Amino acid sequence: MLRVVPVPVLLNNYAYIVTAPGGARAVVDPGEAGPVLDVMGEGRLDLIFLTHHHADHTGGAVALARATGARISGAAADAHRLPPLDLPLQQGDTVPLGPEHLCALETPGHTSGGLSFYAPQSGLVFTGDTLFLAGCGRLFEGTAEQMFRSLQRLAALPPQTRVYPGHEYTLDNLAFGARVEPENTAIQHRHNTLRASGSPTVPGTLAEEQETNVFLRAPSAQRLAEIRARKDASA
Repeated sequence: MLRVVPVPVLLNNYAYIVTAPGGARAVVDPGEAGPVLDVMGEGRLDLIFLTHHHADHTGGAVALARATGARISGAAADAHRLPPLDLPLQQGDTVPLGPEHLCALETPGHTSGGLSFYAPQSGLVFTGDTLFLAGCGRLFEGTAEQMFRSLQRLAALPPQTRVYPGHEYTLDNLAFGARVEPENTAIQHRHNTLRASGSPTVPGTLAEEQETNVFLRAPSAQRLAEIRARKDASA
Protein backbone atom coordinates (compact mmCIF):
# COMPACT_ATOMS: atom_id res chain seq x y z
CA MET A 1 0.00 0.00 0.00
CA LEU A 2 1.16 3.50 -0.78
CA ARG A 3 1.61 5.81 2.19
CA VAL A 4 0.53 9.41 1.56
CA VAL A 5 1.61 12.42 3.61
CA PRO A 6 -0.17 15.71 2.82
CA VAL A 7 2.14 18.73 2.91
CA PRO A 8 0.45 22.15 3.18
CA VAL A 9 2.09 24.65 0.83
CA LEU A 10 1.36 28.26 -0.11
CA LEU A 11 -2.02 29.55 1.07
CA ASN A 12 -4.27 26.49 0.89
CA ASN A 13 -2.57 24.03 -1.47
CA TYR A 14 -1.54 20.48 -0.76
CA ALA A 15 1.50 18.69 -2.09
CA TYR A 16 1.57 14.96 -1.38
CA ILE A 17 4.58 12.81 -0.55
CA VAL A 18 3.82 9.26 -1.67
CA THR A 19 5.97 6.38 -0.44
CA ALA A 20 5.74 2.84 -1.82
CA PRO A 21 6.73 -0.40 -0.12
CA GLY A 22 10.48 -0.71 -0.49
CA GLY A 23 11.07 3.02 -0.22
CA ALA A 24 10.39 4.41 -3.70
CA ARG A 25 8.97 7.87 -3.28
CA ALA A 26 7.13 10.52 -5.29
CA VAL A 27 5.63 13.93 -4.72
CA VAL A 28 2.44 15.19 -6.32
CA ASP A 29 2.00 18.89 -7.18
CA PRO A 30 4.88 20.51 -5.28
CA GLY A 31 3.87 24.16 -5.38
CA GLU A 32 6.94 24.88 -3.25
CA ALA A 33 10.12 22.86 -2.76
CA GLY A 34 10.97 23.98 0.78
CA PRO A 35 8.06 22.49 2.73
CA VAL A 36 8.39 19.21 0.82
CA LEU A 37 12.11 18.97 1.60
CA ASP A 38 11.44 19.83 5.23
CA VAL A 39 9.02 16.91 5.58
CA MET A 40 10.97 14.53 3.36
CA GLY A 41 14.38 15.07 4.93
CA GLU A 42 17.35 13.67 3.06
CA GLY A 43 15.60 10.57 1.73
CA ARG A 44 15.24 9.64 -1.92
CA LEU A 45 12.74 11.14 -4.33
CA ASP A 46 12.15 9.25 -7.54
CA LEU A 47 9.22 10.93 -9.27
CA ILE A 48 7.33 14.21 -9.42
CA PHE A 49 3.73 14.08 -10.67
CA LEU A 50 2.10 17.28 -11.94
CA THR A 51 -1.67 17.41 -12.38
CA HIS A 52 -1.69 20.68 -14.36
CA HIS A 53 0.43 23.65 -15.30
CA HIS A 54 -0.59 26.28 -12.73
CA ALA A 55 2.36 27.62 -10.75
CA ASP A 56 0.85 26.82 -7.35
CA HIS A 57 1.12 23.14 -8.34
CA THR A 58 4.43 23.19 -10.23
CA GLY A 59 6.52 25.92 -8.58
CA GLY A 60 8.83 23.59 -6.65
CA ALA A 61 9.24 20.87 -9.26
CA VAL A 62 12.47 22.00 -10.89
CA ALA A 63 14.19 22.68 -7.57
CA LEU A 64 13.16 19.26 -6.25
CA ALA A 65 14.33 17.54 -9.44
CA ARG A 66 17.70 19.28 -9.20
CA ALA A 67 18.09 18.44 -5.53
CA THR A 68 17.12 14.78 -5.81
CA GLY A 69 17.37 13.64 -9.42
CA ALA A 70 13.64 12.89 -9.49
CA ARG A 71 11.98 12.58 -12.88
CA ILE A 72 9.09 14.91 -13.68
CA SER A 73 5.86 13.56 -15.18
CA GLY A 74 2.86 15.45 -16.49
CA ALA A 75 0.50 15.82 -19.42
CA ALA A 76 2.13 15.47 -22.82
CA ALA A 77 -0.46 17.90 -24.17
CA ASP A 78 0.81 20.56 -21.76
CA ALA A 79 4.54 19.90 -22.14
CA HIS A 80 5.05 23.38 -23.59
CA ARG A 81 3.95 25.07 -20.35
CA LEU A 82 5.06 22.60 -17.70
CA PRO A 83 8.56 22.20 -16.28
CA PRO A 84 10.66 19.99 -18.60
CA LEU A 85 9.05 16.56 -18.59
CA ASP A 86 10.97 13.32 -18.35
CA LEU A 87 7.74 11.34 -18.61
CA PRO A 88 5.08 12.98 -20.81
CA LEU A 89 1.80 11.15 -20.19
CA GLN A 90 -1.50 10.53 -21.95
CA GLN A 91 -4.74 8.83 -20.95
CA GLY A 92 -4.07 5.34 -19.63
CA ASP A 93 -0.29 5.62 -19.36
CA THR A 94 1.10 4.07 -16.19
CA VAL A 95 4.18 4.96 -14.16
CA PRO A 96 5.66 2.43 -11.71
CA LEU A 97 6.36 3.50 -8.15
CA GLY A 98 7.97 0.56 -6.41
CA PRO A 99 5.65 -2.43 -6.78
CA GLU A 100 2.65 -0.22 -7.58
CA HIS A 101 1.61 1.84 -10.58
CA LEU A 102 -0.02 5.23 -10.98
CA CYS A 103 -2.31 5.53 -13.98
CA ALA A 104 -2.79 8.85 -15.77
CA LEU A 105 -6.41 9.87 -16.29
CA GLU A 106 -7.07 12.82 -18.57
CA THR A 107 -9.39 15.14 -16.62
CA PRO A 108 -9.63 18.49 -18.41
CA GLY A 109 -12.03 21.24 -17.39
CA HIS A 110 -10.12 23.40 -14.95
CA THR A 111 -7.32 23.45 -17.54
CA SER A 112 -7.26 21.93 -20.99
CA GLY A 113 -4.46 19.51 -20.11
CA GLY A 114 -5.39 18.35 -16.62
CA LEU A 115 -4.41 14.89 -15.38
CA SER A 116 -5.43 12.89 -12.34
CA PHE A 117 -3.27 10.04 -11.04
CA TYR A 118 -4.97 6.82 -9.92
CA ALA A 119 -3.30 4.08 -7.89
CA PRO A 120 -5.66 1.11 -8.21
CA GLN A 121 -3.79 -1.24 -5.87
CA SER A 122 -3.88 1.25 -3.01
CA GLY A 123 -7.29 2.65 -3.97
CA LEU A 124 -6.45 6.34 -4.13
CA VAL A 125 -6.49 9.15 -6.66
CA PHE A 126 -4.81 12.55 -6.85
CA THR A 127 -7.22 14.91 -8.58
CA GLY A 128 -5.45 18.28 -8.60
CA ASP A 129 -7.98 21.05 -9.26
CA THR A 130 -10.48 18.90 -11.15
CA LEU A 131 -12.25 17.26 -8.22
CA PHE A 132 -12.11 18.91 -4.81
CA LEU A 133 -13.73 17.41 -1.76
CA ALA A 134 -17.35 18.57 -2.17
CA GLY A 135 -16.40 20.73 -5.15
CA CYS A 136 -14.70 21.09 -8.53
CA GLY A 137 -12.29 23.55 -10.09
CA ARG A 138 -13.20 26.73 -11.91
CA LEU A 139 -13.54 26.40 -15.68
CA PHE A 140 -10.50 28.51 -16.54
CA GLU A 141 -9.72 26.86 -19.89
CA GLY A 142 -12.09 23.97 -20.36
CA THR A 143 -15.82 23.74 -20.86
CA ALA A 144 -18.60 22.51 -18.62
CA GLU A 145 -18.92 19.50 -20.92
CA GLN A 146 -15.25 18.63 -20.41
CA MET A 147 -15.54 19.02 -16.65
CA PHE A 148 -18.69 16.93 -16.60
CA ARG A 149 -16.95 14.11 -18.50
CA SER A 150 -13.89 14.37 -16.26
CA LEU A 151 -15.97 14.14 -13.10
CA GLN A 152 -17.85 11.18 -14.50
CA ARG A 153 -14.53 9.48 -15.30
CA LEU A 154 -13.48 9.91 -11.68
CA ALA A 155 -16.91 8.90 -10.38
CA ALA A 156 -16.54 5.58 -12.20
CA LEU A 157 -13.66 4.57 -9.91
CA PRO A 158 -14.53 2.28 -6.97
CA PRO A 159 -16.52 4.11 -4.28
CA GLN A 160 -13.95 3.35 -1.57
CA THR A 161 -11.24 5.20 -3.55
CA ARG A 162 -9.59 7.86 -1.40
CA VAL A 163 -9.52 11.32 -3.01
CA TYR A 164 -6.55 13.66 -2.55
CA PRO A 165 -7.35 17.09 -4.08
CA GLY A 166 -5.11 20.08 -4.70
CA HIS A 167 -6.62 22.49 -2.15
CA GLU A 168 -8.21 22.68 1.28
CA TYR A 169 -11.60 24.05 0.22
CA THR A 170 -13.89 21.46 1.76
CA LEU A 171 -15.78 23.43 4.39
CA ASP A 172 -16.52 26.28 1.99
CA ASN A 173 -17.62 23.79 -0.67
CA LEU A 174 -19.96 22.01 1.73
CA ALA A 175 -21.47 25.29 2.91
CA PHE A 176 -22.16 26.17 -0.72
CA GLY A 177 -23.52 22.69 -1.43
CA ALA A 178 -25.96 23.02 1.44
CA ARG A 179 -27.42 26.10 -0.26
CA VAL A 180 -27.74 24.26 -3.58
CA GLU A 181 -29.29 21.15 -2.01
CA PRO A 182 -30.84 22.33 1.29
CA GLU A 183 -32.69 19.03 1.65
CA ASN A 184 -29.46 16.97 1.49
CA THR A 185 -28.83 15.99 5.10
CA ALA A 186 -25.60 14.18 4.15
CA ILE A 187 -24.05 17.50 3.13
CA GLN A 188 -25.11 19.15 6.38
CA HIS A 189 -23.82 16.24 8.47
CA ARG A 190 -20.45 16.16 6.69
CA HIS A 191 -20.06 19.92 7.05
CA ASN A 192 -20.89 19.91 10.75
CA THR A 193 -18.62 16.93 11.46
CA LEU A 194 -15.60 18.38 9.66
CA ARG A 195 -16.11 21.85 11.12
CA ALA A 196 -16.24 20.41 14.63
CA SER A 197 -13.05 18.40 14.10
CA GLY A 198 -11.01 21.44 13.05
CA SER A 199 -8.55 19.13 11.28
CA PRO A 200 -7.42 18.97 7.65
CA THR A 201 -10.15 17.30 5.62
CA VAL A 202 -8.08 15.21 3.20
CA PRO A 203 -8.59 12.57 2.07
CA GLY A 204 -12.25 11.92 1.37
CA THR A 205 -13.77 8.99 -0.47
CA LEU A 206 -15.66 8.83 -3.73
CA ALA A 207 -18.61 7.38 -1.82
CA GLU A 208 -18.74 10.58 0.26
CA GLU A 209 -18.44 12.66 -2.90
CA GLN A 210 -21.33 10.83 -4.53
CA GLU A 211 -23.49 11.84 -1.56
CA THR A 212 -22.27 15.37 -0.87
CA ASN A 213 -20.58 16.90 -3.93
CA VAL A 214 -23.19 18.89 -5.85
CA PHE A 215 -20.90 19.14 -8.89
CA LEU A 216 -20.30 15.40 -9.06
CA ARG A 217 -24.04 14.85 -8.53
CA ALA A 218 -25.01 17.15 -11.42
CA PRO A 219 -26.98 15.08 -13.96
CA SER A 220 -25.77 17.05 -17.00
CA ALA A 221 -23.11 19.47 -18.20
CA GLN A 222 -25.74 22.20 -18.35
CA ARG A 223 -26.62 21.72 -14.69
CA LEU A 224 -22.92 21.62 -13.79
CA ALA A 225 -22.41 24.93 -15.61
CA GLU A 226 -25.29 26.50 -13.70
CA ILE A 227 -23.89 25.38 -10.34
CA ARG A 228 -20.37 26.45 -11.25
CA ALA A 229 -21.59 29.91 -12.30
CA ARG A 230 -23.46 30.24 -9.01
CA LYS A 231 -20.35 29.24 -7.04
CA ASP A 232 -18.18 31.69 -8.98
CA ALA A 233 -20.62 34.52 -8.28
CA SER A 234 -20.56 33.73 -4.55
CA ALA A 235 -16.76 33.82 -4.25
